[in-house]
Amino acid sequence: MTISDYSSYDGLGLAALVKAGDVTPAELAEEAIARIEKHNPALNAVVAKHYDIGREMAKAPADGPFHGVPFLLKDAFGDLAGTATRDGSRFRSGEPAKQDSTLAARFKAAGVEILGKTNVPEYTLLPTTESALYGAACNPWNTKYSTGGSSGGAGAAVAAGIVPIAHANDSGGSIRIPASVCGLVGLKPTRGRNPLGPDFGDVVAGLCSEHILARSVRDSAAMLDATHGADVGDPYAAPAPARSYLSEVFSEAGRLRIAVSKTHDGGQALHPECLKGVEATAKLLADLGHEVEFAEIPLAAGEAAAYFLPMWAAYLAWDIDAEAERRGRPPKDDELQGLTWGFYEIGKSITAGQFLDLRTKAQAMSRRIAQFMQSYDVTLSPTLAQTPVQNGLLDLNERDAMKGFLPLADYTPFTPVQNLTGQPSMSLPLHWSADGLPVGMLFSARFGDEATLFRLAAQLEVAQPWANKHPKIWG
Repeated sequence: MTISDYSSYDGLGLAALVKAGDVTPAELAEEAIARIEKHNPALNAVVAKHYDIGREMAKAPADGPFHGVPFLLKDAFGDLAGTATRDGSRFRSGEPAKQDSTLAARFKAAGVEILGKTNVPEYTLLPTTESALYGAACNPWNTKYSTGGSSGGAGAAVAAGIVPIAHANDSGGSIRIPASVCGLVGLKPTRGRNPLGPDFGDVVAGLCSEHILARSVRDSAAMLDATHGADVGDPYAAPAPARSYLSEVFSEAGRLRIAVSKTHDGGQALHPECLKGVEATAKLLADLGHEVEFAEIPLAAGEAAAYFLPMWAAYLAWDIDAEAERRGRPPKDDELQGLTWGFYEIGKSITAGQFLDLRTKAQAMSRRIAQFMQSYDVTLSPTLAQTPVQNGLLDLNERDAMKGFLPLADYTPFTPVQNLTGQPSMSLPLHWSADGLPVGMLFSARFGDEATLFRLAAQLEVAQPWANKHPKIWG
């Protein structure tokens, strides 16, 4: 059976077709495989094809909310027994995982069929998905442009209609950045909402959160219902939700007090399209009855980056050294990109005392922002301070990390903040630039309050629908 409109369905829509007997999981798997084969040469979104595994899963998928729905894991923290997770690096061993990650097991229990893994930058380091191992992932809206990072392969695959949902994770914006530039729904959940086991309790002192990229708000909510909850021994446990997240999607948003940022930290100006998008979104929110106030989050210029970047570099150094210990040798010069070497050297220079000092200062910043959030239900800013950038902007061979990263220094001022604070944060596709590229809007709520984000996102999805906006490479 050929489903000509396969890509027009979200994940729950495809699952409903399976439940009604209109299509089988095996047929959906073949539809997704056909689209990978059709679009991947242009997008380079899928870097490991596990069709046989997905076909086996399609024979008897778990009876979850996404029963029979095609799915892709990210090539970072996406461990699937018998397959390699390379983190986009030539240094990372191709040794197959001995067991599923806790989250992959929960994805499987939700009923998905896993058909492959998606492209990432080396060690998930960059907000653009380019690496020497895999090459660049390309944006389906315009293949000259970046998909964002680090979940860029997932973003391209979902935006192009290859799969309706895909695994993603976010330590500094890696769900929300691809959501912004690919025109998707991207939620970074509250710290501890989804588990990182069995190998990790946390990543970078709690910066990393796991979830998915999706085209619909309800898919994001339903998958969080299926996966959330601390695993045995987890160091964090997010506050329990009052009810299912999917039920929040069908509930009234209420009248919310929303703080809107029109500059980024230190008062720096936004790209005109980002400013246009946030002003239009603020007007839409006011028209919907919300109390909208222009108020900047209390951050000093460059404050979040001053904590985030060295903490992330220290984690990178630990990760590379851990791989060196597993392999019994350090990385060779050509096994890491220049930028990775640069950040690795920075990370190795950070002492334990300095790391704890950074963490303490970041926690003080978090308390200040939590106090600010007592006056607001939600904050709004653009997800990024600039419109999508083209691939090739960064020199991956540049070993001076600060020099190499300079072209993107002002690209992502907003997203790392919520990784440091642990707040839930969601990018929604509410604006497109004059040249037809998506410009996401970023909504963040109080710690533990994904429910408010889902109610508001569902309201905006009805008020300003995006389901019929498709990229050039689609379906």
